[in-house]
Amino acid sequence: MSQPRREWRLRGSDTSWAIAFLLPYASVFVAFVIYPAAFGLWMGSDPKLYRTLFSDPLYLTTAFNTLLFAAVGVNLQIFGAFLLSGFFMQRGRFRRALLVVYLLPCALPALSAFVSIHYMTVSEMGFADSLWRAITGEDGPLFLVSRWLATSVNIAAYIWKWMPFWTLVFMAARWAIPAEVYEAAAIDGASRMDCFVFVTFPLLANVYLVCTLLAAIWAIGDFSTVYFVSYGAPARETDILATFGFHRAFDFGYPNQGSAAMMSALPFLIPAVILLMRRIRLTGVQL
Repeated sequence: MSQPRREWRLRGSDTSWAIAFLLPYASVFVAFVIYPAAFGLWMGSDPKLYRTLFSDPLYLTTAFNTLLFAAVGVNLQIFGAFLLSGFFMQRGRFRRALLVVYLLPCALPALSAFVSIHYMTVSEMGFADSLWRAITGEDGPLFLVSRWLATSVNIAAYIWKWMPFWTLVFMAARWAIPAEVYEAAAIDGASRMDCFVFVTFPLLANVYLVCTLLAAIWAIGDFSTVYFVSYGAPARETDILATFGFHRAFDFGYPNQGSAAMMSALPFLIPAVILLMRRIRLTGVQL
């Protein structure tokens, strides 16, 4: 006969010790997580702030820049990381050495990585214009004077910095695929392209979607790329919501508008977070 299951409960002094043990952690959580988030939401809760923002042409430009930055930057870097993960999975000393160099941007601090790109593109004496002049014999474009060129530089810098990270994620996911799956596909006569299309991608589809959603959430709130690379040049036309809110809060002294600018991204962030959590839960159940 199985013995009756005993219920374990805190009694007497045990409850007091448990509360005393958890109280410091709960206090830190309230002070550094709940309070800052609640205070930021309260600062941007006035509807008048959004009427002011939506009537500002610069804010509309900034909102468009944020969507463009996230859509192009995230999709290009995730797709590129997915392809490069297959390249670096192949054996060879050259690929291993190249992988070490490839991972360096991800390991560099954002300040040193992005400031170097800023000085490469900021003037006609920068590396980019000098290289253009050496190849074509003509003066190169001033990258940070044109809005679209500066936006392209911001997106390229963002991809260059963070694509190695997602490459490592996809490499780890590829290593988790059993070798027997590819052996069975090879026995059936599948080529490398067939394995990629019908084996690798279907098995990593959930990982690809989760990485895309997570990267999109990070990209919408990204600050360092635009701030250090273009600094919103020319004339704040390449600002995104994070840098726009920063300038409104600290340069112009309107912290409520700065908070409201970032809160205006919630209609995009909340569905992305909900979908991300659902995909993670479903993936966990399947595993």
